[in-house]
Amino acid sequence: MEVVIEMTLPRDAESAPLVRHTLDASLRGLGVTSEIRADIALALGEACANVIQHAESSREYEVRAHMDGVRCVVEVIDGGRTGCDAERWRRERQALPVAEHGRGLQLMRALTEDLNITGRADRNGAIVHFEKSLAS
Repeated sequence: MEVVIEMTLPRDAESAPLVRHTLDASLRGLGVTSEIRADIALALGEACANVIQHAESSREYEVRAHMDGVRCVVEVIDGGRTGCDAERWRRERQALPVAEHGRGLQLMRALTEDLNITGRADRNGAIVHFEKSLAS
């Protein structure tokens, strides 16, 4: 079975729980263990929190998830304020473990596979892409 979720959400704190619960319900329906679902939910929450906090000129952001029973692939896409948002993500990813910023990226890296942050080719903003195996 294949499940695809695409959501356009307002850039506010209430949107993150909605997308986390929606993705979690889909994963539960596919029989994914609670431990793997928790890892994905935490990584997704960190990516959404970063967009909500930093994509100041964008009123919305997008979340796309694709699950095929083997892998879950997630993209969180922000509209950003400038074309350098992907560079900001990269700088935070390089931050020292004790730094105020960057802990979310460290968590995402620890909980998922294939974490990538890239700039959007067609306009400002960044795309946070991560994958997670659904096998326990």
